[in-house]
Amino acid sequence: MTASASPSAPAVRILAVDFGVRAMTLRLPFKFGAVTLTRCPQVFVRATVDCGAQGTAQGWAAELMVPRWFDKRPGLSQADNVRHLQLALEAAAAAYTRGAPATAFDLFARHYEALTMQGEAAGLTALATGFGQAVLDRAVLDALCRATKVPMHVAFQRNLVGIGDTPLADDLRGWNWNGWLARLAPAAHLEARHTIGMLDALEGDTEDAAGLPVSLPAVVRRHGHRYFKIKLGGDPAADLARLDAVLEALDAAAPGHRFSLDGNEQYADMAALQALCAGLRTLPRLAARPDALLYIEQPLPREASLDSALAGLGAPAPLLLDEADGTLDAFPIGRAHGWRGVSSKGCKGLYKAVLNRARCDQWNLTARDPSDRCFMSAEDLTCQAGLAVQQDLALASLLGLVHCERNGHHYVDGFGDAPAAEQQAFAAAHGDLYESAGGPPRLAIHGGRIAIGSLAQPGFAHGADPDFNSLQPLSQAPALV
Repeated sequence: MTASASPSAPAVRILAVDFGVRAMTLRLPFKFGAVTLTRCPQVFVRATVDCGAQGTAQGWAAELMVPRWFDKRPGLSQADNVRHLQLALEAAAAAYTRGAPATAFDLFARHYEALTMQGEAAGLTALATGFGQAVLDRAVLDALCRATKVPMHVAFQRNLVGIGDTPLADDLRGWNWNGWLARLAPAAHLEARHTIGMLDALEGDTEDAAGLPVSLPAVVRRHGHRYFKIKLGGDPAADLARLDAVLEALDAAAPGHRFSLDGNEQYADMAALQALCAGLRTLPRLAARPDALLYIEQPLPREASLDSALAGLGAPAPLLLDEADGTLDAFPIGRAHGWRGVSSKGCKGLYKAVLNRARCDQWNLTARDPSDRCFMSAEDLTCQAGLAVQQDLALASLLGLVHCERNGHHYVDGFGDAPAAEQQAFAAAHGDLYESAGGPPRLAIHGGRIAIGSLAQPGFAHGADPDFNSLQPLSQAPALV
C-alpha cells in the first residue's frame, strides 16, 4: 500500500474484464480541430472484481473511442486511431487480470509505467495508451463502491481507493491525502458549458424534426446555458471573425455569459498564437467584458507545448493543457513553461485528475501573484448519456469544478441507439438527470444547470446497467467510424 494511504482501503483482485462496443450516430456533425465527427464507437467495460472481505462485485464504465483526438499524426486513418484505443484497452485488461491484489489506486500505479512503455513500443501516443487504464480504472472503482456499499464520493472521502505517496508523483510527497480527500464534497448541481462547434449555426431559432435545438439561440432558449466553449480552427483571422460572430449571438441570447476557447492543437506555431492573442486583446466585444474569457485550451500541438516563448506570450487569459496532458508529469512540466490550467477528462484517467487537482491546491498555497494560481477545468469528449456522462459529472463534482463542458447531449439524441429498456432503466434510476417529455430520455438541463443528486448512490454514479447482450465485440470498433 502506498505511504500515507488509508489503512482501510481494501485490496482488490480483477477476476475478469469484458468489453463491448456500440455505434453512436450523431444527429449533427461535430467539427473540432481538423476532423468532423458523424459516427463513433462507444466502448463499455464490465469488470468482475474480488474486493476481499467485502465480496465480489461487477463494475462498469463507458467512453467514446473518438478518432483524431488521442492521435492526430498524419498517415493514420480514423480506424487506425480506434484500433490503437482497442489495443490499449486489451493491454490494460491483460495486466490487471494478471496482477496480485492491490488497492484500486495501487492497481493503477503498479501498471502505469509498464503499460506506458508497452504503448510507446507499439507506436501509440501517450493519450491513446492511457485510455485503457482510464476506462478500466472507472469500472474497478465502480465495483469497489458497490462491494463496500458507498457512493463514489464517499469512497474518496474515506480513501477506500488507497491514494498516497507514489514515485509517479514525487512532487506530492508528504501531501496529507487523507485530510485533503476528506474535505472533498460533491455539489447538488453543475453548470453545463455548451460547446459551440465550428459548423454550428449562430442565427435563427431552428430545431430538427425531433424538436431538438440546432442553432445557438435555440440551444440557449431550451437549456438556459450561461457558460460556453468555443472551438477554434487555427487561422487567427478566421477564428477572430468567427468569434466575433459567436459573441454577438451570445450577447443577444445569453447576456453576462462566460466562455472558454479551445484550439484543439490547431495553432501550428507561436507566431500564429501570438497573432490570435493580439487580436483577442483588441476584439471590441471581448474588450468590453475581458473577464468573460475564462481560459484558452490547448492552442498549440502537444509536441510544441513546451516552447520557451510561452512564458512571454502575454495571453489575455490563462492557458490550459488538454491534449498535451498525456502523462502524469505533464502538468508540473507544463506549469514551468507558462501553463496554468489542466483538464479533468474521463478518457485521460480519474487518478490523473485527482493528482492534478491536489497539485493545484498545493501550488496555490504558495502562489505569490494571482497569475501564478493554477486551476482545473472539466472538459468533455462527447460523453454519452448513461455511464459515461454520469461518471464524468460525478468526478467533476467531487473535484469541486462548478461548470463542465457538455456536448454529447447536443450532438447525439439522448441515448442514441441504446435499447429502449436500457434507456428507460437509466431514466428511472436518475429522474433528476434525464427527462422524457416529448420523446426518449435525454439529459435535462434547466437554467444552464444539471441536477446530479441521484448520482450519489452506492457505486460509481449509476443505478442502472447497460444491456451487455446488445453490444458488439470490441474487435468491431474500428469498423464503427
